[in-house]
Amino acid sequence: MPATPPALPTHGSNLKLALLLGVAGMLATLALLPYLLALMPQKFAALPLPLPVVLAAQVVQAGVLCWLLAWLGLYLGTPYGLDAPWLRAWISPRPRDPSRRARWWLAIVLGVLAALLVIGLSLLGQKEAGEHGTHAVSWAWRGFLASFYGGIVEEVECRLLLVAALVWLLARCNRRVTRPWMFVVAIALAALLFGAGHLPAAFATGMAHTPLLIARIVLLNALVGLVTGSLFWKYGLEHAMLAHFCADLVLHVGLPLATSL
Repeated sequence: MPATPPALPTHGSNLKLALLLGVAGMLATLALLPYLLALMPQKFAALPLPLPVVLAAQVVQAGVLCWLLAWLGLYLGTPYGLDAPWLRAWISPRPRDPSRRARWWLAIVLGVLAALLVIGLSLLGQKEAGEHGTHAVSWAWRGFLASFYGGIVEEVECRLLLVAALVWLLARCNRRVTRPWMFVVAIALAALLFGAGHLPAAFATGMAHTPLLIARIVLLNALVGLVTGSLFWKYGLEHAMLAHFCADLVLHVGLPLATSL
């Protein structure tokens, strides 16, 4: 049977939740900066403005953008059950839907397994050299801080907004009634866009623009997006965030340390 939209949360509740996600996005962007500075030092050295000014502007811009995108995603997605129920219950007196049970352990396990699968598939394409070498610890702590950006900002952008917007569009074509295939299509498309979103950073590091490497980056990142998108659909945004954070911990903390041994 097709699912009908549940009662909408209030606009005030959506704004408060979006503001919370915006503040979290600002802090996550601040935590990302050491990783970016180490990854692309030449780009930051060539900036025409003082570095602190540029970094402060990026943090504020990211926070405002995260707030706006979160609000839009909540506005479009909550009629179809795409929400952040635990955060909403925390900031709002409205009780959480009792039919939604927490599966935090599942999010952790799936996030770690997705990262391990990405590493395994990467090894099939090219030999993983210990490129971090003696700087592994330095990369690991930067990678730990950067993992908050993936778990918060990227999930707001690619799950809360993209998945919700795509489901909303598909539902509009079906008299505002959703079917399971609509969520599957939305999750898959958002995962591919999430994978493509990693290309600019890869190109900025001097990666060759070959079709094989481009496809590799898109598909491997899309794999993580499929996992987090499915968790978002079934359990809420918080589960997707936790899975993404755990996947990034494996990729940006565990992998540098392991390959340096």
